[in-house]
Amino acid sequence: MSTSRRTLIPFLCTFLTLQGLVGCGSNPPSPESSSPSPVVPEGASESQSSGQSAEKETSTKTEKTSHAGVDLSGRTIAIDPGHNGGNASHPDEIARQVPDGRGGTKQCNTTGTATDSGFPETDFTWAVGQMLEAELEDAGAEVVMSREDNDGVGPCVDERGTFADDADLMVSIHANGSESTQSKGFHVIVADPGTSDEAEDGSNRLAKAMSKAMADPFTPNRAYGKNAISRRPDLGGLNNASVPAVIVECGEMRNPSEATMMESEAGQRKYADALMRGVVEWY
Repeated sequence: MSTSRRTLIPFLCTFLTLQGLVGCGSNPPSPESSSPSPVVPEGASESQSSGQSAEKETSTKTEKTSHAGVDLSGRTIAIDPGHNGGNASHPDEIARQVPDGRGGTKQCNTTGTATDSGFPETDFTWAVGQMLEAELEDAGAEVVMSREDNDGVGPCVDERGTFADDADLMVSIHANGSESTQSKGFHVIVADPGTSDEAEDGSNRLAKAMSKAMADPFTPNRAYGKNAISRRPDLGGLNNASVPAVIVECGEMRNPSEATMMESEAGQRKYADALMRGVVEWY
């Protein structure tokens, strides 16, 4: 090999590397999207998660989506991330009967559902709830949460309504667990009837605002009507709320494509953004 060729090869390698191309003798980097998101088992505490899970938790607290021109100063929003990570390990506690808001009683809480890969609803609702909390606070709102972590038990459904008494509205975040993997789409639930005319009217407006916001990036589940809104009398969290309140079933956890979306941080961010737009639309 000539002297000029031996000199040229290192020069070309250096040039290609500086341009962001694959260097000589190296393997191309894997895209970030190919890395699976860490899954925290139901009932595990944040301290039991891997370092990568901890980093993800931090990112949901600090990374905020900008909603230019949105000012929610002086507003108070209540967020209820459905279920709790410790519910499964305390069956007797969550099985006890509490006021259902209609003169009867019902079970304190449940464990929620999960994707076929084992990603629990409680992890999804907690992640989206934290992201939504950050976005609302970034817009100047005060936020109250029904629970402070994802490794506790409860609170019971009666408290999940009354904790929002001093807020303007309450959004309860859930995901559905239909047996069929073909079921797809979000739906929004309001109490039937509401606790007062004012709260009922506000809840109906909130349901429409949430349905409109969610329908932008996601699929409405038409099994629940044209706008994917249903009215139910049996949900203690809604029955015990004195302010406009809705439950948003963000999607079907056993549908493969929606499960993938719910398990990813990028997907969780999309859900939080849609819920944020629903809150802004209501005001």
